[in-house]
Amino acid sequence: MDITLNEAQQQVDQWIKTVGVRYFNELTNLGILMEEVGELSRLMVRTYGEQSFKESDKNKHLADEMADVLWVLICLANQTGVNLTDALHKNFEKKNIRDANRHQDNEKLK
Repeated sequence: MDITLNEAQQQVDQWIKTVGVRYFNELTNLGILMEEVGELSRLMVRTYGEQSFKESDKNKHLADEMADVLWVLICLANQTGVNLTDALHKNFEKKNIRDANRHQDNEKLK
């Protein structure tokens, strides 16, 4: 089932208000976001890098870790009034203007 960013924001908000009782404050969610990104990073390093797996990481899955990061990011967007759909569209516009020739002209990428 496909879900838009707007639908994701609405569903997370509904879940927080019914199952989760309330949002953690923004700073707490920022700390949780950093923790979740760290967990994703550790798993990526062990999966694609040269570090070996710890026993505690063997049952972790990239998709779940990425979803955890996205969940907390959506919480922060909801709390701060950011529409992620609009933000992503504007970010594409910025990158298209800024990087129009930047990567094609980069010798290291050829």
